[in-house]
Amino acid sequence: MVQKFIAACIQNCATPDVEADIAILAKLVDKAGAAGASFIALPEYCAGLDTKNGMLHPFAVPESDHPVLPAMAALAKAYKAWILVGSIGIKAADGRIFNRSYMLAPDGAIAARYDKIHMFDVDLGDGHSYRESATIMPGSEAVLSPCVGGPVGLSICYDLRFAALYRTLAKAGAQMLAVPAAFTRITGEAHWHILNRARAIENGAYVIAPCQYGTLAGGSECYGHSLIIDPWGRVLADGGDSEGVITAEIDLAEVAKTRGRIPSLTHDRPFAIEMVVPAVAAE
Repeated sequence: MVQKFIAACIQNCATPDVEADIAILAKLVDKAGAAGASFIALPEYCAGLDTKNGMLHPFAVPESDHPVLPAMAALAKAYKAWILVGSIGIKAADGRIFNRSYMLAPDGAIAARYDKIHMFDVDLGDGHSYRESATIMPGSEAVLSPCVGGPVGLSICYDLRFAALYRTLAKAGAQMLAVPAAFTRITGEAHWHILNRARAIENGAYVIAPCQYGTLAGGSECYGHSLIIDPWGRVLADGGDSEGVITAEIDLAEVAKTRGRIPSLTHDRPFAIEMVVPAVAAE
């Protein structure tokens, strides 16, 4: 099994024009492929995204009709690379829309699908409110996907705040954790680096986190700063706040080494919660 390889994160700013976005993604994937990347990860809603009043309106069609998939599958075959389509909008037969990741194998076949579980329904203050659940249906299953070198745990954006998901994926065998995102600038500046490093540290796993940058249609701002982080929590690459590609060498021997030094994945213990009710003083 491959132990060392190059991973890449693509950083773009999606628009409502899905075909224009595909052209930009193809250019960036070409750059990553030319750099020798065996695993190339794209952000959440990597192509075809509009936002209105804090609601997400992705370009969404049935899987069989979505133009992003054949375009990225052709690139996966061309570079013999695993490509994670961070997410795209997929319309189900009943009309619901899912925020869905796809792992494409080097032959272009779909190796795994993951529907985002946690919906970004928040009020950040100063008029910044988001209601993802108003237009998107949540998923209900965690997914461990095949990838170069071994399994990778799939997640999307707001999932990053739910540590139990990543613990479950790591205990199931994930040596890498993928976090494609369109993190807002407000939350990104405060939490993006900290949360991604925490997920790497607490699970002794590589974190591959491509994130959109810039101002989306509708005015929402994305933070950028795509990250590749090693199992010790060190940032190997940071995408800054502009379009581009970051790469880093992944050495899966570091996962075993780190988990050997701090074997916390084997130290979880069951526990109960005792609710202590304060005594009420007698009158």
